[in-house]
Amino acid sequence: MNNKNSYDKRRSNIPNGGRNSKNQNKVNNGVFVYNRAMSVSELAKQLNITPSDIIKFLFLQKKMVTINQTLDDESIGMVCLNFGYDFKKEKIVSEENFEELDIVDKPEDLKLRAPVVTVMGHVDHGKTTLIDAIRSSHLVDAEVGGISQAIGAYQKEINGQKITFLDTPGHEAFTAMRSRGAAVTDIVVLVVAADDGVMPQTIEAIHHAQAANVPIIVAVNKIDKDGANPDKIRNELMQYDIVPEEWGGSNIFCNISAKKKIGIDSLLEAIVLVAEMQELKANPNRYAIGTVIEANLDKGEGPKATLLVQNGTLSFQDYVVVGTAYGKIRRMTNEFKKTLKQAGPSTPVSVIGLSEVPNAGDKFMAFPTDKQAREIALKRKLAKEETKRQGTSAMSLEDLYNRAQEGEIQDINIIVKADTNGSAEAIKSSLDKLSTDKIRIHVIHCTSGAITESDIMLASASHAVIYGFNVRPSSLIQQKAEEEKVEIRLHRIIYDLLNEMQDAMKGMLKKEQVEKVLGQAEVRSLIKVSKVGTIAGCYVTSGLIKSNSLIRLLRNGIVVYEGKLGSLRRFKDDVKEVKEGFECGLTIENYNDLKEFDIVESYEMVDKD
Repeated sequence: MNNKNSYDKRRSNIPNGGRNSKNQNKVNNGVFVYNRAMSVSELAKQLNITPSDIIKFLFLQKKMVTINQTLDDESIGMVCLNFGYDFKKEKIVSEENFEELDIVDKPEDLKLRAPVVTVMGHVDHGKTTLIDAIRSSHLVDAEVGGISQAIGAYQKEINGQKITFLDTPGHEAFTAMRSRGAAVTDIVVLVVAADDGVMPQTIEAIHHAQAANVPIIVAVNKIDKDGANPDKIRNELMQYDIVPEEWGGSNIFCNISAKKKIGIDSLLEAIVLVAEMQELKANPNRYAIGTVIEANLDKGEGPKATLLVQNGTLSFQDYVVVGTAYGKIRRMTNEFKKTLKQAGPSTPVSVIGLSEVPNAGDKFMAFPTDKQAREIALKRKLAKEETKRQGTSAMSLEDLYNRAQEGEIQDINIIVKADTNGSAEAIKSSLDKLSTDKIRIHVIHCTSGAITESDIMLASASHAVIYGFNVRPSSLIQQKAEEEKVEIRLHRIIYDLLNEMQDAMKGMLKKEQVEKVLGQAEVRSLIKVSKVGTIAGCYVTSGLIKSNSLIRLLRNGIVVYEGKLGSLRRFKDDVKEVKEGFECGLTIENYNDLKEFDIVESYEMVDKD
């Protein structure tokens, strides 16, 4: 196959055909649209004003800047509004942050693709044995202690329909890998042993699947064993919003025995049915984009990664950026170690040729040239280092108020760990009752036992706070929490825990504000100063006039302007307030059309009691 010809047939994912996106600022219908920080001189040129105009304006706003100084978004916005422009900042979406590309394919280019099915569940409930039964292989023999140690990716063709399977570990130490599996899947098969029941890792798997918002098919395994009770499993799962179709719910349940290959065909038919209902499609005629399933450093071959192609076609000798790594694909194989020339959508492949080992869960994308891939990887690495310096995704209760005020969140995610299941459920029930129409509490994980590393990773990934009741983290777990910037709140009295959460919620709520009139002043004389504007000589007739307060200008009882007091003076001195019966001089921000006998009313907004 001529790989160069294949490049010609594939359209790039990147705007402008894969060329670097240029920073373009422009004025459109009175709106200044920009996408990056800029200096005073650059902004002046864009707005067709002089740099001295900007420097003078910002000086009056008590901001000292020079002609080559870079302005922040607030300063750019203030300048635009002062000189008659609205403003809008657009985020640059380019090859450097290709995860955020909004790829829209033409309907005629879309082809049906194989569903990606993630197999989840508790340790030793038969997940890998199920995949063995489907693929007629013996993968379970190679597992350490009978527990999957990483995410495996496999593809199977059933009646002409390909299905891609991801096998995720069941042991609690591998929660992060299960989370990454759920993030790339179309359908989750939840394996629950009929002779065991719903276990802690079963619950974790449900939470990850529900967070990924994908359909869940339940495979009730080991029905051939003594003590198997499939109906018990159905009843237990209902409390986690997993309701069988035959009981009026939306989840398909299949009774199976992976070891004896009972019910496997019915499970596969259910998977195909759910996939058909989803109408899963992708465009094979573009450069590939997808996700890293797992990665490791091989002593003989160097960095090796298992990639899942989610859109486009990945070809041998393509240049790829994987997370912050890059490279040319020197070899590409499937799960049977068969060399492949191309891999279309929903195909898992193992590749070598990367510059470093990527992280599981990283996104990858193919590019036309080595130079482009190298430059993009370097920019992504620098951006990642900068983001890491600036902080983490986790948060503390002290952060909740500020972020809510900025409109970033109105939800609180909580992980509850307690000494007993009864205590854990009681706390969860009590926390659920605290939710209001403005702030919702989501207990994303609730169970008994010590706080583990998987809890820390889940909290970091889901922006959650961990509440421990009568449990304490080990020194290693505490250190991990500090590294991930995850807050752990420990309590021994349930009422203290609930009161603390109520206080946090009260802090998050924006209090209703009402107007409080401070006083009025009558304009007695006007002085026009070229560099300052119109100064009004006033006499305070009631209350007081307060510096930096909000004002409204009344003329013959009609409001002609509302804004903010610019300056307030008595004689030559700036003052904080001037009371009734005294004279003062004042200016109004961005307004000079005052007239004698106008009334300046000073007021402020205060929290309603």
